[in-house]
Amino acid sequence: MVALDTGSDLFWVPCDCGKCAPTEGATYASEFELSIYNPKVSTTNKKVTCNNSLCAQRNQCLGTFSTCPYMVSYVSAQTSTSGILMEDVMHLTTEDKNPERVEAYVTFGCGQVQSGSFLDIAAPNGLFGLGMEKISVPSVLAREGLVADSFSMCFGHDGVGRISFGDKGSSDQEETPFNLNPSHPNYNITVTRVRVGTTLIDDEFTALFDTGTSFTYLVDPMYTTVSESAQDKRHSPDSRIPFEYCYDMREKLVLAWKKFDCYDIEETNTTVAGTNKTAAVAPAMAAGIKTHNNSSELHKTNQTISKSNSSPNQISKTVDVWSFFRFVFILLPLV
Repeated sequence: MVALDTGSDLFWVPCDCGKCAPTEGATYASEFELSIYNPKVSTTNKKVTCNNSLCAQRNQCLGTFSTCPYMVSYVSAQTSTSGILMEDVMHLTTEDKNPERVEAYVTFGCGQVQSGSFLDIAAPNGLFGLGMEKISVPSVLAREGLVADSFSMCFGHDGVGRISFGDKGSSDQEETPFNLNPSHPNYNITVTRVRVGTTLIDDEFTALFDTGTSFTYLVDPMYTTVSESAQDKRHSPDSRIPFEYCYDMREKLVLAWKKFDCYDIEETNTTVAGTNKTAAVAPAMAAGIKTHNNSSELHKTNQTISKSNSSPNQISKTVDVWSFFRFVFILLPLV
């Protein structure tokens, strides 16, 4: 059970553990089957060496052909993962009338040592980084020519969800451009207007789509403006929630909202993992490689993210040939 995180890039799983989250007796262990990845029983496993272009910590290498180490720190206090980079096969299926199995080599982290929230409920069985850097799985699949450089996610109310790679979105879908920073690209957009009831607030600010953050954050002056515009909409204080105010959001007014059932993606040939209906506890982490000081953060559900610079013709060709890939995950409901 991995956490899907658009705020970071590396896909990692617990492996050859020196310090990992427990697989028994933990919060999620009673609801879902947790496991530790064992490279010794995989016949397709390969270690990534330090001369690989995806090895970011070559200064920590013992030699050119030694195994590449990795270490990623996250926004949550004292939360990190470290280990070595590996390659192995990810088993995917096409999403069309005649589904086919596809095997794709991906680079991921063999997470030997975890700290902070990762030892609790933040990422019980690893974390799936969906960022824009070249090491993320969407980037790897696109670079290998398997799919368009895009993906979509569906968060189910029962804790089960899906992710589709190469999804082009719906025909009636609108688009919002990203504010790309070449040195560290992420899903940053510009918000030009906020509506609270019938009140329109024209105050431009930037926001990050980060599924690894449990809550939506606004910075001033937008936070104060929104709060003052919703005086009569406030809920009574709840001692269990450490925030000044809490509000309900009307789904039909959320950007790109569309009524959708995660189980409606296809009626046949669908493998659903962990259909237990028990509500999962929201993780307390806010994952990311850096602290976001100047941006607000927003959640994205049931939306398509495309980060490709390819021409429309090229994307269509890729999708027509390979259709959409799906990998079934149990999702952590970050609410």
